[in-house]
Amino acid sequence: MAVCHQCGNDYDKAFTVTMHGEEHTYDCFECAIQDLAPTCSHCDCKVIGHGVETDDGIYCCAHCATHAGAVSIKDRE
Repeated sequence: MAVCHQCGNDYDKAFTVTMHGEEHTYDCFECAIQDLAPTCSHCDCKVIGHGVETDDGIYCCAHCATHAGAVSIKDRE
């Protein structure tokens, strides 16, 4: 069994994620998201989709990027 990097649970179905050359072990996707997903620079939610990236940060959507001052940003239609 392996111990979850985020919550410490010792779980027989844990999995490993390699990010930036470092391995992290998790017992569920929720723990992996909480630990590894970036946070929206405007609303502080976890960005679990593609998000929107500007020179000033990463955002969960174009709405948040626009509210933070980004221009010419729009969600896919």
